[in-house]
Amino acid sequence: MNAVSILFRREMRLAMRQSADSLMVIAFFVIAVVLFPFGVGPEPNMLARIGPGVIWVAALLAAMLSMDRMFMGDYEDGSLELLVLSPVALEVAVCIKVLVHWLTTGVPLICAAPLLFVMMNVPGEIWPVLLLTLLLGTPVLSLIGSIGAALTLGARRGGVLLSLLILPLVIPVLIFAAGAGDAVLYGEGAKANLMLLGGVLLAALALTPWATAQALREAVA
Repeated sequence: MNAVSILFRREMRLAMRQSADSLMVIAFFVIAVVLFPFGVGPEPNMLARIGPGVIWVAALLAAMLSMDRMFMGDYEDGSLELLVLSPVALEVAVCIKVLVHWLTTGVPLICAAPLLFVMMNVPGEIWPVLLLTLLLGTPVLSLIGSIGAALTLGARRGGVLLSLLILPLVIPVLIFAAGAGDAVLYGEGAKANLMLLGGVLLAALALTPWATAQALREAVA
């Protein structure tokens, strides 16, 4: 437990030193959403209708900006090999890195989301559901992103390759999350979409640390 705590504090210190990455993610998130009214027009009803989907697509693209750095620093300075050989199981270390990535990218996105709800004229009754979808969905983005980050370590144009690997895998998250917002907008219950999104999160928690750890072992072999 002590080793896990030490590793978590180390990862948080490293993340804090790279706080510019978090600011870049938030800035991209805000700018991407703000551009939509200029492209599709400022009509309030239309913005309210497309708002949940737009916010979720922007959140996905923003989160991907920092995914390729999840293991890159450890890979470049050689500490990834020490991590593989450390007494902490690599799957646990992966969970810690994913948690830190979510705390420094996913949580700031959730905090910035209400401002964008206002910009997109999202009705107030949808806000709690959309925030809940972000709370359930953004950890899935970090978990699935960890697989792509591990598989593309050391690859040329790794960021592009990571996007090609990850984007198809997160389509269910977008469907269920945007669907929950639409369901409330049209007077239907969002329970089914939220439960499906929660199921995706549980499945990602069970499978992605193992897959990511295997990819990391291959990277340092």
